Amino acid sequence: MDRHQIRALIPHAGTMCLLERVLTWNPEAIVCQAVNRNDPDNPLRRRGRLGAACGIEYAAQAMALHGALNAAGGPQRAGVLASVRDTHCHAAALDEGTLTIEARLLLSEGLRVIYAFTVSGTEKMLLEGRAAVVLGPSAAD
Repeated sequence: MDRHQIRALIPHAGTMCLLERVLTWNPEAIVCQAVNRNDPDNPLRRRGRLGAACGIEYAAQAMALHGALNAAGGPQRAGVLASVRDTHCHAAALDEGTLTIEARLLLSEGLRVIYAFTVSGTEKMLLEGRAAVVLGPSAAD
């Protein structure tokens, strides 16, 4: 799955769509790549750098995409990132080549989902944590 297909499934538009491709996914997890970390048009860059905490947005987009893929074309639900816990930054910035983002579904209960996520560079883990998302009503509600 490429960037064009990803944009059709998540609400992020233009340069705010940070994911480039899906490497693999199943009902429990998704692995994506992003190559835009050094792009001067990356909306998260500040003073020429992409801080490690920005990896949370990359992970949130992977979670949104995973939810859309699991919905199999059904009514999509908007979600709000409710909390991020046990997050560890292993670098000050996302400066490690191509980023690999993995989101693993830990809990899906009604309107709540919890994911574990990692953001890795070419050589090392850059960020890891857990995120809770609260989903809104579906388009059919």
